[in-house]
Amino acid sequence: MEMEPLASRIRPKTLSEFVGQEHLTGKGKPLRVAIEKKELFSFILWGPPGSGKTTLARIYAGAVGAEFHELSAVEAGKDDIRKIIGTQQLTLGGKPKVLFVDEIHRFNKAQQDFLLPFVERGDITLIGATTENPSFEIISPLLSRARVFVLNEHSEKEMEKIIGKAIKKLSAEGGSASSGKIPKSARDWLVQMAQGDARHAITTLETAQALYGKITLDTLKEAIQSKHIRYDKKGEEHFNTISAFIKSMRASQPDAALYYLARMVEAGEDPLFIARRMVVFASEDVGLAVPTALVVANAVFRACETIGYPECAINLAHGVAYLATCKKSRASYDAYFAAVDDVKMHGTLPVPMKVRNAPTKLMKDLKYGKGYEMYPSTKLGTGDKESYLPEKLKKKKYLK
Repeated sequence: MEMEPLASRIRPKTLSEFVGQEHLTGKGKPLRVAIEKKELFSFILWGPPGSGKTTLARIYAGAVGAEFHELSAVEAGKDDIRKIIGTQQLTLGGKPKVLFVDEIHRFNKAQQDFLLPFVERGDITLIGATTENPSFEIISPLLSRARVFVLNEHSEKEMEKIIGKAIKKLSAEGGSASSGKIPKSARDWLVQMAQGDARHAITTLETAQALYGKITLDTLKEAIQSKHIRYDKKGEEHFNTISAFIKSMRASQPDAALYYLARMVEAGEDPLFIARRMVVFASEDVGLAVPTALVVANAVFRACETIGYPECAINLAHGVAYLATCKKSRASYDAYFAAVDDVKMHGTLPVPMKVRNAPTKLMKDLKYGKGYEMYPSTKLGTGDKESYLPEKLKKKKYLK
């Protein structure tokens, strides 16, 4: 018979046992108040893996005296929802139904539309759990009928408490950690490795105990093999990381830029995606301050294209350090988009006769190109003082 996972065996059943998310579960905070008042309402729990979403949903359902039904959006469909709703509506004095949908962002629009009327009528109280931004992944009508609670990854102190509970449980069940303790080096490593993900830390402890019969730094490392990096190439963490990467280079902070580069590389991000962003950055943010930055960025892109991982990470680091330490100028970028605004506002204004193309005699007779000199001055860097902009924009100055 398969044993229930350790994470389930030590799952808190009340708020007093729950660790973390004090902004939601502390005295006077929204989830605690709702539980104390037994208030039924639908809500979305948005937070990173292992932050307590499932546990809070179970605690809430138990506290309000509701039937708790759990579905995974990865596997469930409309028929699963129908079975839970049933044919009978909630009768007077009957138990309300709480439907917990894990990874609700995996439900497509049709599935969410199907769920909507049951939530609207109060047939079910919906609790959705997601690691992705609900405003992007959940349809507006459903989102408008649910509150959104944001969960944070556990702090190091919270992780230490949770790991302590897990070790105590293993000890009570006859594990090798009979004293209820593990080496400090192992505990510290596990806290850092888990990155605030309680479930991941607990599972690693359980695996080390099951495979090696003891929990040490070495057995933990063997159990996990490599640090897990929270990074979904289509998810919010992807966009948060690339945003931090660009903003670090823009702020001339090479250390921060190299850190976020390392996160992307270690998570397996496409090196050409990173290099493309660097090519854009070279023109958008460095620009005229160091014109050769574009040459360097293009060279990095070409190197990534030619070499690939793992060696091209060195080329990326070279380019990132260079771009981050370059002087910055957005003059050409700002000038271009100011010109774009005028094009959109004024449309295709007539080109001045002086700079029109005159390939035929007729065009020359119509004064196309009249008065134009290819090199009006012999002095380097000077030119015709008359603006070549359309008449309506003669006084405009885009590049400042």
